Amino acid sequence: MITPDILDFPHGISAIDTDYVRPRLDASHLVVRGGRAAFVDVGVNHSVPLLLAALKQKNLDVGDVDWVFLTHVHLDHAGGAGELLKHLPNATALVHPRGAAHLSAPDKLIAGTKQVYGAEKFAALYGDIVPVPKERIQLVEDNSRIRLNGSEFVCIHTPGHALHHYCIVDQDSRSVFTGDSFGISYRIFDTERGAFIFPATTPTHFDPDQAHASLDRILSFEPTDVYLTHYSRITGLPRLAADMHASLVAYVQLAHSCAEKGDQRIACMQNRMHALLVKRVREHGCTLDQATVDSWLAMDVDLNAQGLAGWLDRTSK
Repeated sequence: MITPDILDFPHGISAIDTDYVRPRLDASHLVVRGGRAAFVDVGVNHSVPLLLAALKQKNLDVGDVDWVFLTHVHLDHAGGAGELLKHLPNATALVHPRGAAHLSAPDKLIAGTKQVYGAEKFAALYGDIVPVPKERIQLVEDNSRIRLNGSEFVCIHTPGHALHHYCIVDQDSRSVFTGDSFGISYRIFDTERGAFIFPATTPTHFDPDQAHASLDRILSFEPTDVYLTHYSRITGLPRLAADMHASLVAYVQLAHSCAEKGDQRIACMQNRMHALLVKRVREHGCTLDQATVDSWLAMDVDLNAQGLAGWLDRTSK
């Protein structure tokens, strides 16, 4: 019997661990209002049994799910969407207009992801991506309003991490589901000071100016908390937003400091990114052993460096 790792929060919100890479790295959020349900991000193909088991735990039927919000189409967020929708007869996938084609015809997305991870690691992480039928996709324009039973959600476009990214403002809970637009905050780094946070500048659309603006737009709704895909609920948003803005500035400086390193450019960024994040983790009061810290940061250090390099390439043309 499958037993998903679920964290329950007020207003019918639950975080389900998608079992992507390691525990509590990647969350799908289930939102239930008056017996109707929606998922926000879904993980990968092998996450689907966990999401279906979570529905059963909440005494919900697969037919009770109306919406699958996909904050963006990166595969750790949307890779399992096609497989999941096969089991949800009444659900519609909600996606940014720039991302819709990648859901229904994912070949380019698959090829781009294989360039980042390599074919072997891609297969292990994501398996065979199932296309989403076009008739089951609804485009999310900026400021779209989506209703779930008596609740209303406002979808806002938030580029910076990806051009096809949007966030979901939940009016009932005064919270925002932010995908990767409000950064990454692993619970393992929590201390008495609260959450530790850092930006995700992964390939291929990172833009610092857009990222700053999207942070400010999220805060303009005055949320009491936000729900991150990596990993779930955080509070104390003014401090965390300030940390995010400062880190984005530091990332840009780091990228420029390595710009002239030629073939060693990405290695330079990886080394300096690692040093920066470790310094910030320790300043935050984290006392975990260094090997554990390094293992949790390694994937993000690598992807963030690649994203910064791509941004430099685009802005230097």
